Amino acid sequence: MLIFQAQSRVFLSGWQLLAGVALMLFAGIAGAQQGPAPVVVVRAQLVMLAPTVDVPGTVISRNDSKIASEVTGRVTWIAEVGTVVAEGDPVARLDDIRFRLQQSEFVGQVERQRARLTYLDPEVERLEKLRLENNAAVSRLDQTKSDLEVARGDTRVAKARLAQVSDQLAKTTIRAPFAGTVTERMTNIGEMVSTGSEVVRLVDPSAIEIVARAPLRSAAFLKKGAVVEVSTGHRSEESTVRTIVPFGDPRSHMFEMRLNVDPANWVVGESVRIAVPTANAREVLAVPRDALVLRRNGASVFRVGTDQLVERISILAGSGDGDLIEVSGDLKAGDTIVVRGAERLRPGQRVMVLNTDTEAGNTSSTAN
Repeated sequence: MLIFQAQSRVFLSGWQLLAGVALMLFAGIAGAQQGPAPVVVVRAQLVMLAPTVDVPGTVISRNDSKIASEVTGRVTWIAEVGTVVAEGDPVARLDDIRFRLQQSEFVGQVERQRARLTYLDPEVERLEKLRLENNAAVSRLDQTKSDLEVARGDTRVAKARLAQVSDQLAKTTIRAPFAGTVTERMTNIGEMVSTGSEVVRLVDPSAIEIVARAPLRSAAFLKKGAVVEVSTGHRSEESTVRTIVPFGDPRSHMFEMRLNVDPANWVVGESVRIAVPTANAREVLAVPRDALVLRRNGASVFRVGTDQLVERISILAGSGDGDLIEVSGDLKAGDTIVVRGAERLRPGQRVMVLNTDTEAGNTSSTAN
């Protein structure tokens, strides 16, 4: 479940960890001496909760590409897996001798056409002067003009071919289109690759996000910028919705969403769970999940009275979010509830509260 007021979230602080250790140390002493049972308490609180459903997600990189060769050639060098490259750095090189020879050939053709132009340009001017003096044949002038235009066209063709082969020569060095890490090699030194053949996989670990598919019934309760809980088996954190693809799959009745995450905390390919809301938030009475005592006959909590005696209160658990869970029963906001040590308690037993009343109040702030 999603908590819509940050101050109502429950976190383990330093005193709770110390209290937990003290609780284990004092439990044996209390059992042996039949004295008050050591416990840690919190206050029941009113918070804004919404029912949620956990959906699977995957951490991906927005820049994850299989870099392909744009020319045909034999691989002479390729970056090792794990190599970190900047944008424009080489990730592989192909044998370029064929393209160098072609480049030299077209350079010669361009120079040849330039030489023809050097001859034909002044020749046309000379024949035009002679024609004005009736000392040159019209047919010869027309032929020379035609040769000049052909030479100009051949020059443009030669320059274009030279540019093409120069471009192919440059592409024998395959460069990274973005900064990232080489995660896979699809070929090895000495192998032939053709145009379109995949050479390496490049992943940018600094531009990551989570992609997930959620039920269509959650679309009305999610929007860009919404905060959701992302968790794995060993940690959880809040994440914001970067974008929502506003189209549902008619077969799966799911829609896609993308979440922003901190690159320092997540790894590309990691599987996560996302808690997405399925209804609007409402104010409920909530206690930490650790306060619940689960038995065959139902769930209950232990409430501490002013005389330090505990009573068992049967409850019904509802929606949950993180450490908090909705409860209904003979409880009210502000009641002191045992959150550590409840498993060994009996109704009417005297307890020794290890944390102060102020600490218990700070542990679970009542929502305004």
